[in-house]
Amino acid sequence: MTPTGRQRRETVRMQAAELFEQKIKPSEVARRLRVSVKSAYQWHQLWRDGGVQALASRGPSGSRCRLSPRCLEKLAVYLEEGPAAHGWVEDQVWTASRVATLIGRKFHITYSVSGATRLMHRLGFSPQVPARRVAERDEQAVTVWREATWAEVKGPGRPAGATSASRTKPASPDGRPGDGPGAGAASPRS
Repeated sequence: MTPTGRQRRETVRMQAAELFEQKIKPSEVARRLRVSVKSAYQWHQLWRDGGVQALASRGPSGSRCRLSPRCLEKLAVYLEEGPAAHGWVEDQVWTASRVATLIGRKFHITYSVSGATRLMHRLGFSPQVPARRVAERDEQAVTVWREATWAEVKGPGRPAGATSASRTKPASPDGRPGDGPGAGAASPRS
């Protein structure tokens, strides 16, 4: 099992505490542990004020989950059942918006779309974006239209050499002018 980002950060803070105990300066700790000097000085201050315990993790940051562990288990079961089982029959896609609606319906708790996305990731699901295609789409008719009608409507476009990369100055016909000021100052590269 690989450590999480939080576990890695705590490990680095504990290594920093060991180095501080050896009287190593924060700037050297930052270099050795490949962290910012600012972080090393903040950790040093915490370590001086409260010892190693002051550098220990205080758990996850952010707001706590508003669903109980039991409700999270139920939500995972609902998601496994699929969207059709909960009224979305047009496609088999769990969007974050649908999950937020499902949470509101089943648990009477309001979640934002971004909050529902984070919750889905926590449960091992990922929100999907439904394909915006008509179920009755005729692929052959689309191909014929692209090849015949679109080519006719689109037009030929601009010739490749007639454009300039500069927004302010049109391209000169021969590239660089040869007789302007500073024309002989640099020799051309070969």
